Amino acid sequence: MMEKVLKEKVSQIKPPKLGEIVEGQIIGFGPSCVYLDLGVFGTGIIYGKEFFEAKEVLKDKKIGDKIFAKVVELDGEQGYLELSAKEAGKEIAWEILRQKKEKNESLKVKILKANKGGLLTEISGIPAFLPVSQLSPQHYPRVEGADPQKILRELQKFIGQELEVKIFSLDPKEEKLILSEKIKDLQKIKEALKKYQVSDQVEGEITGVTDFGVFICFGKEKIEGLCHISELDWQLIEDPAKLYKVGDKVKAKIVKIEDDRVFLSIKALKKDPWQKIEKKLKKGDLISGKVKKLNPYGAQVEVLPKIQGLCHISEFGTIKKMEETLQPEKSYQFEILEINPAEHRLILKFVG
Repeated sequence: MMEKVLKEKVSQIKPPKLGEIVEGQIIGFGPSCVYLDLGVFGTGIIYGKEFFEAKEVLKDKKIGDKIFAKVVELDGEQGYLELSAKEAGKEIAWEILRQKKEKNESLKVKILKANKGGLLTEISGIPAFLPVSQLSPQHYPRVEGADPQKILRELQKFIGQELEVKIFSLDPKEEKLILSEKIKDLQKIKEALKKYQVSDQVEGEITGVTDFGVFICFGKEKIEGLCHISELDWQLIEDPAKLYKVGDKVKAKIVKIEDDRVFLSIKALKKDPWQKIEKKLKKGDLISGKVKKLNPYGAQVEVLPKIQGLCHISEFGTIKKMEETLQPEKSYQFEILEINPAEHRLILKFVG
């Protein structure tokens, strides 16, 4: 009866399939191979190319140790199952990473390289990429004009450093592992922003100055928001660095909250120079104005302190003609074609 039961149990044991992960106990080493006891499945062997590729896995192993391996040949030489420890290690590593993503776990990684798109690292032998867009606000490279070479120089400063990240996406078949540093703080930021509303006034410190605006850190939660260049002042600002520097204390108004992002305005807390402007200017008036900037769409003209209007390119026909007629920082006569204080719009016609 016992023999019959054992035979039935053995018959129910399915032999390993090609590509399957098995666990074996090391029972011997050869010149360029290692033998594994696979129990009822007999003996497996890691040899040749697979042996040399698994040197890192096997270097500290001894007889009696157990390791995982992947079946790469069912009917190898001398009847052994041919195995790959390296391939098994990869599959196990991918599975562990998948579980970590599901559990939303954080990982610490050491940055090995950098390119213009982000930072490169490795987890359990698997190459991983941390894109610039997934860096935390304090690590995001804020460079003028988003110059690729300047971005690369900033990113190279992280080589050798450890960063705390989470898995953003993974694809074992394509061998793509994308990480995110900012995702770990995403929920905290969203929760913190629930305490704020559009139109709230905040006080903070400038943490970054770029050609497109300034970043301001505010609140006990250390929320960072962007004040776009157009929201710095009522007058046209060419270079935010001429107005602010990192460490400056400023007050701003929240103008937009979008998911985990917040947008601020410094000019919203300043007196609007367009208020009651209709008492000084009206349609048809001839006024003197100083050309501040020439653009492809026309000339920006200052007619009063912090009040600028547009003389459209159509007044000149071509950019070349406009550049021949007007010079920056020189004053000319203009006629007011349209004035709309509510929209801060002033359209001018060149007179001479």
